[in-house]
Amino acid sequence: MSYYYKLGAIPHKRHTQFRQPDGSLYHEELISVQGFSGVQSLLYHLRPPTQVYKVLSHQDTKIVHEESSALRHRHLRTADVTAGGDAIAARIPLLVNADVCISVARPTEPMAYWYRFAHGDEVIFIHQGTGILESQYGVLPYRPGDYLVIPTGVLWRILPDAKSEQRMLAIEAQGHIEPPQRYLNRYGQFLEHAPYCERDIRPPQDLVVHDEAGEFEVQIKTQGCITHYLYHYHPLDVVGWDGHLYPYALNIEDFEPITGRVHQPPPVHQTFAAAGFVICSFVPRLFDYHPLAIPAPYNHSNVDSDEVLYYAAGNFMSRRGIEEASVTVHPSGIPHGPHPGMYEGSIGKERTDELAVMIDTFRPLKLTAQATHLEDLNYLYSWSA
Repeated sequence: MSYYYKLGAIPHKRHTQFRQPDGSLYHEELISVQGFSGVQSLLYHLRPPTQVYKVLSHQDTKIVHEESSALRHRHLRTADVTAGGDAIAARIPLLVNADVCISVARPTEPMAYWYRFAHGDEVIFIHQGTGILESQYGVLPYRPGDYLVIPTGVLWRILPDAKSEQRMLAIEAQGHIEPPQRYLNRYGQFLEHAPYCERDIRPPQDLVVHDEAGEFEVQIKTQGCITHYLYHYHPLDVVGWDGHLYPYALNIEDFEPITGRVHQPPPVHQTFAAAGFVICSFVPRLFDYHPLAIPAPYNHSNVDSDEVLYYAAGNFMSRRGIEEASVTVHPSGIPHGPHPGMYEGSIGKERTDELAVMIDTFRPLKLTAQATHLEDLNYLYSWSA
C-alpha cells in the first residue's frame, strides 16, 4: 500500500533482538515485492513461518478455454451461477489472459484453510455479503461494495457471516495491483485531485495472536496448481507488524466520481492499475452540465484493449437487457457504444445511479469453457434497431 501502518508489538529497531516473555526470540519475516526494492512489511512470529511438516498432493488449476469462435461482443449472465463451497472452491473462471484471470463466486461456506496466490495480487469485489478477511496481518471486516486488495505475500481466508448471502467478483493478477501512479505524489501520498485517499482505505483492524498446536492447512497456488501444506502450529501467530504492504479494503461508495461539462472518458473512473490491465469504478454521479451535453458515451473502438464490465446495481445509462451480475465483454477490433435510443434518450438527464466494475485489459481475453454456458447469444445483435 502507499502509506505506513502498524499493528501489535514490534521492536524499536528492525532486524534486532526482540524477545518473548520466556526469553526466546520472536521470528522476524520480511514480506516484500520487487525483490527488496518495492513495498514491504516486517512481521514478528511466535515460531518460524517455515515449519511445514507435510506436503500433500497438489491439484491442477488448468483452465479450459472455449474453442475458437467469431470475434463478437459477449454478454454473460452470472446471476444464477451455482452457489456452494468456500471463496476459492466457488470460483468460476470466466475470462483469462497472461496478465489476469476474472472469476465470479457465490460461496456458502467458510474457508477451513489459509490460501496464498504466489504469482501476484488479487482484488475481490464484494457484490453481496458480509464477513471477515482473516490474515496474518489481522482481521478485516468486509461489506457490500468493498474491494478487498490482497498482496501476493498475504496468507488469508474468507469467513462469511452466518446467513449472509455472498456474491463476489475475483480479479487475479500476474503481478501487482496498485493505485494509479497519477493519483500519488513522489512520496506516495494521494494527491488532492485523486478520487479517493488514505481516509477511505481500511487496513486490518484487530491483530489476533494464535498459539494453538494441532493440524493447520495452508494452500498455495503457483505454477498451475494448488499445493496443500500442513503445519503443527497455527500459521497466524504474528504478534506485531509494520510497513507498507498489507491487505486493505476500499468501498466503491468512497470512490468520488470525476465529472465535467462534457462526457468524460473511462480513465476518469480508474481505481487500480496493474501490469496489463486497469480496474475502474462506475458509481452514482451527476451527468455532464454543458447545455448541449450528451450524457451517454459516444461510440468508440477498443483499439488496444478488451473491455469487461461487471454490473452490480442500478440501470446502466447506455445499456438495455442488462441485469445485476451481468458481465459484458467488448473486445478490441469491433466498435461499440450505447444501445439504440440510449444516446439521444440520455439528453436532459441529470444523474445516473449505476454501479459497475470495469476491467480493461491490454491483451486479448479468452473465454473459458464455463463462461460459454452463461452466454446470451443474442447480445451481439442488440445494437440493431
